[in-house]
Amino acid sequence: MKKMLKLFVATAVICISSVHADTELDIASLSSVEGKEVSTYLCGAYMDAATAKSKLESAGYTIVGEYNIAKGGTTILFTDNALKAEASKPNRGYVALERLYVDDANKQITITNPIYFGKAYMQGEYNHAVFYKELQTLTKAFAGLKASEDRLKFNDLETYHYMMGMPYYQDMLKLGSGSDLLAKAKQSQTALFELKISDKVTLLGFDFDKRTNKFPSKIGLENGVVMPYVVVVENDNAKALSGYYYIALSYPLLPMAQFTKISDVPGAIETLLTKPFE
Repeated sequence: MKKMLKLFVATAVICISSVHADTELDIASLSSVEGKEVSTYLCGAYMDAATAKSKLESAGYTIVGEYNIAKGGTTILFTDNALKAEASKPNRGYVALERLYVDDANKQITITNPIYFGKAYMQGEYNHAVFYKELQTLTKAFAGLKASEDRLKFNDLETYHYMMGMPYYQDMLKLGSGSDLLAKAKQSQTALFELKISDKVTLLGFDFDKRTNKFPSKIGLENGVVMPYVVVVENDNAKALSGYYYIALSYPLLPMAQFTKISDVPGAIETLLTKPFE
């Protein structure tokens, strides 16, 4: 059964908080990132969801939705015009959304780093001025943010994959095609939200069944911005990032032993995401 939605749109996510936010975030040093490591997440002082949303809105962001992924935690999805402009480019729709997790259990907040996911999703079209400005906006809105231990080298993000034989960003799941994809998605019991980016690009958020939704608890419920899974409908084609790519990107420190515990999840994700478009 679909979880209760708050606001006019809904979403789900699991956000990192088991990362140790003990690294100072030097914003000035990130004005140039070539050859440097970039943290996956930004961690900050605890506040409730209402306060976090207010700060985001004051910073110029639009709240897309809010979702309680687990007892004691709330995820907020947000966007702005600059992110949507980048997301309107071919095969770049995923970059439209940023995510903030209010972790009531561990008493902190965690935000996806726009530079990290921006480079991963924009690839060779990455415009550092755009995503550095997003980082500046977030650090002004949320004072004292620190860098997570989860991180990758900036230059490796464009060609990132978990290991040999695993998919890259461009190896997306092909879920369906046709002019009726959005209509089909609206009929799905797992559909959570729809965000129109442009006349050609729409983002859809999906929940999973109870069994699949439990997979983060096996590798760290609080460690990774994973849910909801986002599907991009573009030019009458529905596509999504491979689970092998997306989960690994969100959990860059995940050891093989932990990944093996959820070896059936990427296949389940593809099956569940294909059903709405059949």
